[in-house]
Amino acid sequence: MGRVVVCGSLNMDVIAESARRPMAGETVLGAAVSFLPGGKGLNQAIAAARLGVPAVMLGAVGGDLFGTTLRRVLAAAGVDGRGVRTVRAATTGVALIQVAQGDNAITGASGANMAFRAAMVREAPRRGDIWLAQFETPLATTETVLRRARRAGARTLLNLAPMVDHPARLLKLVDIAVLNEIELAQATKSKLGPKSSRRRVVAACEILRRRGVRTVVATLGARGAVAVSADGVLVVPGLKARVVDTTGAGDCFVGALAARFVRGATLADALRYANAAAACAVERLGAAPAMPSAREVAARLARA
Repeated sequence: MGRVVVCGSLNMDVIAESARRPMAGETVLGAAVSFLPGGKGLNQAIAAARLGVPAVMLGAVGGDLFGTTLRRVLAAAGVDGRGVRTVRAATTGVALIQVAQGDNAITGASGANMAFRAAMVREAPRRGDIWLAQFETPLATTETVLRRARRAGARTLLNLAPMVDHPARLLKLVDIAVLNEIELAQATKSKLGPKSSRRRVVAACEILRRRGVRTVVATLGARGAVAVSADGVLVVPGLKARVVDTTGAGDCFVGALAARFVRGATLADALRYANAAAACAVERLGAAPAMPSAREVAARLARA
């Protein structure tokens, strides 16, 4: 079996739960606060590991207590974290997350994540691997890592989140791109919203395919997901869930998708599996702690 190798961010999430989010200049009292591991990279690596595939984490943390804690979290989840470097001059990344009525707003402080350089990556890509990256670490590092993976015969997966300006050549290195409706709209300059028709979503995905991506997957929240490839359009309907916290649901989807591909699944099977995993994740608080086990995903699929 190949591995899911994640090159990306590691954060400590500071989560404040309240009845509603404050307006500008307003203070809302009565919030509950939690400190939980997160960062898109760490979340995706843990999601893959909990689903029973070998997972490797490559990234950077600061020389502080949060960095030490995140290393322990990776080890406890069964993720190989030997590729996580310590940048003693930086702080570990932090995400301030406001959760209200099952939805969230996030402010990120990148810290050591933006000190992650390609020279820090000593892991060699292997044929059969999935190499996965996001946009919470430097673009130059992401481009170099994906190019190395492609040359070695590994598959590349890019989660275009959070959306940043990126060179056109980057997408030519991507086998599978995953992004939500907001990110899809930003990446393609399309007018998309929560109620956009499937036709408009597919048209936007085709724009990215013309730029070089082989398969584009758009996650649509409660509406499920749409994938566009050379073989056509695949639609996976959403699953009902008792939403507690949507933080990390997209990361769960991405990590589960990569895990299923490593096991040799078809695109249709991988999408269905990732959709079920994300439905499990939104029923719990936090990002990394909400990632489900293979048994939980199997039970959710059995009820679908």
